[in-house]
Amino acid sequence: MERLVFLFSLTAIAVLHCMNTTPEFQEPSVILQIGIAVLVTVWIFYFLITRRSPPKDILFYVFAVFSFTCVIDIVSALEHDGFISGLMDFYQKTGEPYLGTSYGIMMCYWDGIVHFIMYLMMIQRLWNSKSYRTHGLFWAGSLLANMSVFVTGIVVGKFGSEIRPAFWLNMPFLLLPVWAAVRLFNKPKSGPSVGGYKAHYDQSFSLIWRPSDLILVLLLLGAMAFTLFRGLVALDSPLEACSTYLHQYEPYLKDPVGYPKVMMLHFLFYLLPLLGAFVYGLIVPGCNWMPDWTVFIAGGVAQCQWAHIGASLHPQTAAPFRIPDDTFLAVLAVNLLYSAIPLLTAWRCTSNTNFFLTISKLPGMEGVPWVPDADTLVEKKRN
Repeated sequence: MERLVFLFSLTAIAVLHCMNTTPEFQEPSVILQIGIAVLVTVWIFYFLITRRSPPKDILFYVFAVFSFTCVIDIVSALEHDGFISGLMDFYQKTGEPYLGTSYGIMMCYWDGIVHFIMYLMMIQRLWNSKSYRTHGLFWAGSLLANMSVFVTGIVVGKFGSEIRPAFWLNMPFLLLPVWAAVRLFNKPKSGPSVGGYKAHYDQSFSLIWRPSDLILVLLLLGAMAFTLFRGLVALDSPLEACSTYLHQYEPYLKDPVGYPKVMMLHFLFYLLPLLGAFVYGLIVPGCNWMPDWTVFIAGGVAQCQWAHIGASLHPQTAAPFRIPDDTFLAVLAVNLLYSAIPLLTAWRCTSNTNFFLTISKLPGMEGVPWVPDADTLVEKKRN
């Protein structure tokens, strides 16, 4: 099925070519109507071909339809960067001109490559009755962060007075990830939710005796401090350190397009408390929400940081707002580390979940020494 979705998604190129060569299709209101018609038509196509063998999860239709739009996004990014031409001239002028900003271009690259691959992977797993819950949470966090920054930045930035009907085509991509995330969080986990002897053993160690977790906690605390600091910079704090950072390190935070400021405020008001919650979850055992939420947040931070770093370096950004040459390596290193911390936290929480499981003491647990198959020994002793 994923091959069919991939091949059918490529027909988006033909749709763009047709619209680009037909002047009647290039009016702002007509673009909105055609956009809605195309999304509905793609959904009907997948509904009809799966009618006799319907998918086991309704999210299949979301992934399949959004795969079609991924091709449009990668075409948009490539055309704005000058690699191709003649497919989206009309959309740049009368559709969504803000897609031509550095943030819009980097966002389209992420959607057209990373999200597209994830859709095909999730469709393949869904169709073969395999769990895609972790992949889905990463995707939901990524797309929700992407669209919340994008839509808000359009309204409050310099393009707020140039909103055209095609703007409303973004609403499904903002609202459906919320619905999808709720469904995914409520799906049963593929791994155990209650721990036995192994979990009891792992949870008996304090943080000081878990060096990898201790390092993660320190990194998270550093990320929290950096999040707070950049939030203050975005809010025009009069502190000298904020002014110095803005002018000498990341002047992109004041780019009038609005996206960097909106992103920093998202991080300040939403990411900062969640990072604090992750610190708590690495110290206090039994926080079974940690694996899901760290994956969800890792997706959001990865997408935002990709767009932020890329936009601050992209030639489409005016020179005064790009990273200065003399601080380039320092700013890039800090941003890459900031991007990696949530990913490392998610990997830690999903690769070994014993510390985050609810403990259930099995009969006969007392007196059994810890060995790799201790839970099996407990079961034997009980029987």
